[in-house]
Amino acid sequence: MDYRIQLATRMLANKKGSLLGAIMAVSIGILVIHVNFVIFQGLYDAIIRDLSGYRFGDVLVTNKEDVITKKSDVFLVNWLERIPYVEAAAPRLSSSASINVTKSGKIIQDFQVPVVGVDPFQDIKVSTVHETVNDGQYVFSRNSIVVGSIVARDLGVNVGDSLEVKIVNRHGEDKIKRFIVTGIARSPGGQGFDSDVVVHIDTLRDMLDRKKETGQILVKLNDPTKANDVKDLFLRSFPNDDFKAETIEESAEQTLSGFRSGIAMINMIGYFGMMSSAFAVVTIQIMLVSSKTREVGIMRAIGAKRKDILVIFLFQGMIIGVIGAGVGTAFGLSYTFYAKETKMSFQGSLPLQVSYDWSKITQTAIMAFGLAVIASIYPAFKATKLQPVEAMRSV
Repeated sequence: MDYRIQLATRMLANKKGSLLGAIMAVSIGILVIHVNFVIFQGLYDAIIRDLSGYRFGDVLVTNKEDVITKKSDVFLVNWLERIPYVEAAAPRLSSSASINVTKSGKIIQDFQVPVVGVDPFQDIKVSTVHETVNDGQYVFSRNSIVVGSIVARDLGVNVGDSLEVKIVNRHGEDKIKRFIVTGIARSPGGQGFDSDVVVHIDTLRDMLDRKKETGQILVKLNDPTKANDVKDLFLRSFPNDDFKAETIEESAEQTLSGFRSGIAMINMIGYFGMMSSAFAVVTIQIMLVSSKTREVGIMRAIGAKRKDILVIFLFQGMIIGVIGAGVGTAFGLSYTFYAKETKMSFQGSLPLQVSYDWSKITQTAIMAFGLAVIASIYPAFKATKLQPVEAMRSV
């Protein structure tokens, strides 16, 4: 029996290069999945982060048909802010406008530009739009306007320039007002108000002839996981007011649905890559079986049973799986840490929102280990088929 143990040890100790290759195949398969997750899930979470921070909040309250008229924005904001999970709430109103500016005696125009009316004091509590104003400052008075970087480029305007905004009000009448550009907004990846202009909500109400009316209420939560609770509480409290309340996933569904499909496909490609690693383990294990013909023959000759040979090669597969899963997970966590700490982005795109999904990390490691063991079954079974005389003769 001691001689059999020594032979088994030799079988595991020799051919370290082949074992290392199998371990690296498993590790690379895990690393690919981690990299895919960090990049694509991080991009998806970054889009949610920015859509929530710029346009929708954690919960978005609107009217099912048009603007909110049955309750004032002051009442709704105060009511929402009494909920323990709510950090702040703010009203907004939206429209579109034609904008023109005179440069060197020439009139430059831009049409159908989205206009967003904000309460400058409340909006900075629920939104991060003000943080995207990297030239000048956010809206602070009723005649100031913040221009998105794309609009500013098309019109050729800078901070301090004067421009004219024409809006068609609710009665079909043209309302024209002149504004001073106080800021230019530019967001990574263009997820913010780069194609919009931002004005004081009361100014937009006057131009649209919508006194005390509100298009939507943005709600920021101190615990975003409570979004559904806040939404349900709000709708139960105002059952007859035609309100519509949505979480960020619901309000941004049109933007996010296609991206989710893309992530699923990329993840599938990653898992196919892990399957390729399993095939590499099979190939390497078969090579090891071929190289261990003499040892297998000797073990069979001195009384080793087929199950003993099977256990040895399965144990070898378990070693490959454990070390490969450990090394691959370590590489993956290192990459995740780097991406998170450096706020990784690509060529000026929005910074990734990187997180540690421990359940997925554990699942990937277990899957890699399982595939390494499964991939060792056929080579191990092949080794048990070797007859002592044939094995010794082939040496």
